[in-house]
Amino acid sequence: MPELGDRIAVTKDGVRREGVLMPSVSGKIVIKMDSGYNAGFDGERSTVELMAKGKALKIAPPPTLKRRKGLPKVSILSTGGTIASKVDYRTGAVTSQFSAEDIISSIPELLEIANYEGKVIYNILSENMKAEYWQELARAVASEIRKGTDGVIVTHGTDTMTYTAAALSFMVKTPVPVVLVGSQRSSDRPSSDAAMNAVCAASVATSDIAEVSVVMHGSTSDDFCFVHRGTRVRKMHTSRRDAFRSINQHPIAKVSYPSREIEIFGDHRRRGEAALEVTDELEPRCALVKYFPGAKPDVFEHYINSGYRGIVLEGTGLGHVASDWVDTIKNASDAGVPVVITSQCLRGRICDRVYDTGRDMLAAGGIEGQDMLPEVALVKLMWALANAPSVEEAEALMKMPIAGEISSSTLTTV
Repeated sequence: MPELGDRIAVTKDGVRREGVLMPSVSGKIVIKMDSGYNAGFDGERSTVELMAKGKALKIAPPPTLKRRKGLPKVSILSTGGTIASKVDYRTGAVTSQFSAEDIISSIPELLEIANYEGKVIYNILSENMKAEYWQELARAVASEIRKGTDGVIVTHGTDTMTYTAAALSFMVKTPVPVVLVGSQRSSDRPSSDAAMNAVCAASVATSDIAEVSVVMHGSTSDDFCFVHRGTRVRKMHTSRRDAFRSINQHPIAKVSYPSREIEIFGDHRRRGEAALEVTDELEPRCALVKYFPGAKPDVFEHYINSGYRGIVLEGTGLGHVASDWVDTIKNASDAGVPVVITSQCLRGRICDRVYDTGRDMLAAGGIEGQDMLPEVALVKLMWALANAPSVEEAEALMKMPIAGEISSSTLTTV
């Protein structure tokens, strides 16, 4: 019978793989292949051949997370995602399985920075995120702050992390750093960015940057992370480790690695400058609609008739749609459904006063989203409609900067 550390060959459905037999908590056969990747197999439907005896593997218990005097206290709230993932050997895909304690134990360098309290809020891949999950997370963040934590780290899947960062930015005014962090590549891959991102996030969580931010790789090398404002960041690549970029604003800061030195680039709210405020109601019946040439405006009628309370429209360039959309925008506005205009260009500021169509859109009740990202405008609209006493006051909030999402002037170089 092969033992841990032995080299084996596993054959399933006519496909043969060789590797070193690894520990498994799933009951599956797990091997580390020569490529460095793991593979898992169902033992009942696979044949196993011992190729060579290997050095026995000893499974060390996880380190005890002893509190160290003089270090700040940081709360890690886990929501899942690739940074908190292992391979699911049922499907061969990556799935969220780590607890917050697992993350701390797998990255010992974190213990040099702070003492930690870990809590799993939910354990999902980020495409399964919902408005009610944002509310639950905001309340958990506020609870940790009330208990006296010096900073909060939220581990999150990268695909929808910017939506969650925006939601927390509007729902929680924080006196301490609240840092969202993820990874593009799971921890079992040699090129994983999980450890460095987590270390940089912990450095920010113990810093003076008392805002909701996203901390991720700033380059393809393991040399620094950027600190992005939670309402100004977007994932710009499907798989690169430096996928996240600040839009229409420079990053707040850069965290060098491995020195963990923080270089500040711009203004930010400092630790203790604000008292904790939580406004965690959201109106989930809001939609994000992307205009494209030839698109029919009846999609608006669908949302209005389906009971939606607000719509964000991604227009072209300065924020335009075809002229046959104008009447439908007016119908939505007359029905008490705000329509916020943003741009598909992302960088720059919309202006619907330059061309006739834009002026007609404004006359129909369209609200200029200024230089907000479309997804940020969507989350803000959910927040504004739920927390303002009237639709008119919600519309007024959409024109005001609340969490750094709107600037008085828009940078052309970022």
